[in-house]
Amino acid sequence: MAESENRKERFWDPVAGFGVTFRTMFKKVVTEQYPFEKTPTAPRFHGRHQLNRWPDGLEKCIGCELCAWACPADAIYVEGGNNTEDERFSPGERFGRVYQINYLRCILCGLCIEACPTRALTMTNEYELADTTRADLIYEKSDLLAPLLPGMEQPPHPMRLGADEGDYYRGAYSAPAPSERGPK
Repeated sequence: MAESENRKERFWDPVAGFGVTFRTMFKKVVTEQYPFEKTPTAPRFHGRHQLNRWPDGLEKCIGCELCAWACPADAIYVEGGNNTEDERFSPGERFGRVYQINYLRCILCGLCIEACPTRALTMTNEYELADTTRADLIYEKSDLLAPLLPGMEQPPHPMRLGADEGDYYRGAYSAPAPSERGPK
């Protein structure tokens, strides 16, 4: 019995070990052409963060720091500032004066966007976040702000929202919210 086990170990085990190699040797090779051909991401992919703006160009961030509190990796740093009538960066009383995300720590979990009460912080589909220095992976507010679209004005400026959007932001609703239940 010991002799047959010894033969098996000496002859069959090496051949069986190369079985995976022999099975895959003649299969077609799949090569990713990543830097030149990028595959699209899923619609709900969690990529780089973006600080959004109102239609008049004011920032949606009110400097509440809830995103920083929700971050399990402690990757977000926010300092709030007060708006004045002369310098208004957001429609509320406050705005995010300093906003930083450290992508060396960020785990792209999305808890920060869930905590944001104004939907100021969202995640884009951009996933290429590598850089050559550690300092370049700390994104400042200027790196995170959404670009100004046509019709937007660079803050600070007074509120110029349309009647419905401005009223909605201030809490004046034109119609009651729809009922959770249908008619009885």
